[in-house]
Amino acid sequence: QVQLVESGGASVQAGGSLRLSCVASGYSFGNGFLAWFREGPAKEREGVAAIYSRNDYTYYSTSVKGRFTISQDIAESTVHLEMTSLKPEDTALYLCAVGYGSGRWSNVGYYQSWGRGTQVTVSS
Repeated sequence: QVQLVESGGASVQAGGSLRLSCVASGYSFGNGFLAWFREGPAKEREGVAAIYSRNDYTYYSTSVKGRFTISQDIAESTVHLEMTSLKPEDTALYLCAVGYGSGRWSNVGYYQSWGRGTQVTVSS
């Protein structure tokens, strides 16, 4: 059984940085996507970034490309999201998700396991 636990969310000023982490217990790295999604009170769940565990290929939404970096640490069963140049519109609950096999990284339905999320609040 896969369990995902996120950490690192906080309240920061615009322009600041944060590093989110997600420990993926029970997940077999090397055969699927690990991803970060976000959702807010007025926003549906949105794919932010993903990494394909087998080859380290990374994918980003247009809104965060160039500012966020996703990485995996297989030895620690962890996926990280480095967030820089944060903007108020980045404010959301950030959730970690993992899946197996091929698919479209931004498709919510691809992922079999989800964490509960960590809150990021960016003030102007």
